[in-house]
Amino acid sequence: MRDIEIFLTLAEELHFGRTADRLLVSRARVSQAIKLQERRIGAPLFERTSRRVRLTPIGARLRDDLAAGHRLIEEGLERAASAARGRTGALALGIMGVAANEIHDIVEAFRDAHPGCELNLREAHVADPFGPLRAGAVDLQLLWLPVEEPDLTVGPVVITERLVLAVSSRHPLAGRAAASMEDLADGRVFGTGDDVPAYFEEAVIPRVTPQGRPVPRGPAAGTVQEILARVAAGQGVQPVPAHAVRYLARPDIAYVPLHDSPPLRWGLVWRTGAATPLAHAFVQIARDMRE
Repeated sequence: MRDIEIFLTLAEELHFGRTADRLLVSRARVSQAIKLQERRIGAPLFERTSRRVRLTPIGARLRDDLAAGHRLIEEGLERAASAARGRTGALALGIMGVAANEIHDIVEAFRDAHPGCELNLREAHVADPFGPLRAGAVDLQLLWLPVEEPDLTVGPVVITERLVLAVSSRHPLAGRAAASMEDLADGRVFGTGDDVPAYFEEAVIPRVTPQGRPVPRGPAAGTVQEILARVAAGQGVQPVPAHAVRYLARPDIAYVPLHDSPPLRWGLVWRTGAATPLAHAFVQIARDMRE
């Protein structure tokens, strides 16, 4: 391969000194490689004089034949190396609602580090938080924690925030500077459906207040927009992640801070034993940036 590289470079430069400088070898090494190939072929590849170097007809034919093959070999090696580094292909990242806005810096850092990768964001709904992962529709998913599923692995925490209480703009709490988790017992909230594990739902939508008072449940709502529509209509209230204040502002909804809400943590989750090189690369960037 090195001798072929020397031949192709000399065929381009037509100068022994420039070829040696470009390949960081001695002029003697260039001459040796060309003489070796000429002996193997049985004919001169270059015409050399004190004033110029040029290809012979056989040398020109060999240049054309070798250049195409050499290019294919180099491209194949680069594709293999890129795949090993996790820099090519596609990565599907599952998100819930607008939470992806909170990891915009991680997404951009990944795109900068892996420009050859196609990063696709796909939405998962609160009524089926683990479905896209288990179906293989996404490689990674951004989910609030805890996630205690034996077939899923939890990676680094990338978001930590509080809860706020979404209420109708006409609700008595709408004008308050803050509310309490105890206020949930005086209204009703909307569950996410029977297919969602209770522990996962209760991280955001508790069944009892900190003092043990039951929180009335209304009908299940499967999407963020459905929840907000029910709240705006005055059918109930809903604890939601604090980032909703920034990205889901509506004139018919007020977001009231819950001063005693526990912290809500979000992490990257993937199918156990099924993380791709690109998924590992994304997780590592997230871990490095958050730590």
